[in-house]
Amino acid sequence: MEEASCKEYQELMKDRKSSAGPLPSKMSMDVTFLGTGAAYPSPTRGASATVVRFEGECWLFDCGEGTQTQFMKSNLKAGRITKIFITHLHGDHFFGLPGLLCTISLQGCPSTNKLPVDIYGPLGLRSFLQRTMELSHSQLSFPYIVHELVPTPEQCPAEEWKEPSSVDTGEVSSPEAHGKTIYLDPVEDSYTLVDNKQFLMKAFRLFHRIPSFGFLVEEKPRAGKLNTQKLKELGVQPGPLYGKLKEGIAVVLENGTTISPLEVLEDPLPGRKVCILGDCSGTVGGGAATLCYEADLLVHEATLDDTQADKAREHGHSTPKVAAEFAKRCQVRRLVLSHFSQRYKPAGQIGEGDVEVTELKRQAESVLDGQEVVLAEDFMTLSVPMRKQT
Repeated sequence: MEEASCKEYQELMKDRKSSAGPLPSKMSMDVTFLGTGAAYPSPTRGASATVVRFEGECWLFDCGEGTQTQFMKSNLKAGRITKIFITHLHGDHFFGLPGLLCTISLQGCPSTNKLPVDIYGPLGLRSFLQRTMELSHSQLSFPYIVHELVPTPEQCPAEEWKEPSSVDTGEVSSPEAHGKTIYLDPVEDSYTLVDNKQFLMKAFRLFHRIPSFGFLVEEKPRAGKLNTQKLKELGVQPGPLYGKLKEGIAVVLENGTTISPLEVLEDPLPGRKVCILGDCSGTVGGGAATLCYEADLLVHEATLDDTQADKAREHGHSTPKVAAEFAKRCQVRRLVLSHFSQRYKPAGQIGEGDVEVTELKRQAESVLDGQEVVLAEDFMTLSVPMRKQT
C-alpha cells in the first residue's frame, strides 16, 4: 500500500471521528445518484445506488450489482462510506454489497483503529453477508455491523410473506459485532435508526412484492446566530463565552449577571430533510406521510409510465402519477424520480419499443400542477440548500 493512500485513510478516520463534534455554522448536503435503473445494470443506467453526503458523513442507499464500478466512475470515494441502508432484499438493490465491501477493504490501509461501517436493512441481510463472506473466504480490513429491521405482514402480498423466524434459520460464525434488531414503533409507525445531536434517521414501511422500506434523513435544527450588538450592550466580550452561549449554555459574568442563550440567540435554523423510498406501489400506515411531510428532497421510484399502471401495480411498482400524488400529499419541495425500466431512454438513444424518459417527467408534473420534477441520471448530484428562518 502506497504511503499516500495510508495518509489519506488516516485523514479520513480523523474526519469521521471529529464529525461527532459541534455543528459548524455552515454545512453542505448533497445527493448523488450512482444507479437509477430497475432490475439490472445496463450500459446507460446502473442498478439502484444513491449517496447522501452531509457533515463529514457519506451514506449509501442501496447497492445494486456494479455499484463499486459506479463509484470508480464518479468523483466519490467508496472508502468514505460510513453507513449503508438497504431498502429491500431484491438483487438489484443489494447484490453489489459484498463486492463493494471487499473492494473498499482491498483499497484501504491496514489499521487497528478503523471505525465500523453500520449497515441497515431488512431481516435476513446479516445472514446473507455472513454466509457470502464465509463461502468466499473474504476477510475485510475493517469491521462492519448489520442492524436488521423487522418487517410486518402488511408490507407485501400474503402469499409472499415469510415469518421472521423462517428467514434466518442458522447463525454463521463471524468475527463481526452483532447489530441491533429494530422493531416497528407502533406509536410513531416508524423505525428509529440513528438519533444524535446532528441528525435523525428513521425508516418507514412500504408495500412491494417483498417487504420494502423508505428512509428519512433529517438534520436537527441548528442554533441561530448570536446577536453581537446585544452582547456588547450586556458587556460580554468576544471569546469563550460566545461559544458557550452558542451551544445553549447560560453564562455568568464577573459582576454576577446571568445571561441566558435565549436572550442573545436568534431563532433556530430549521434542519433539512431528505427521504429516499425503496421499490413500492404504495405506503403502509401513516408513518411514511408523516416523516416525508415538507421534505426538501423526495426520491421516489417510477419504474413504468402511467399507461402501464396495471403492470406496475402487479409487480409492486409505482408510476409517475403515484409518485407525484404522494409528493403532493406530503407537500415536498422537490420530487426526484428514479428506478426506471430499461425501456425508458434519453431522446438520442431511443430504439424499437423504447420510450423517451422525459415522458415520465411530463406525467408527474401534470399531477403537481407544473411544479418541476427531476429525472435522476447516473452521476447526477443535487445539492440540498440550507433552510431559512421561518
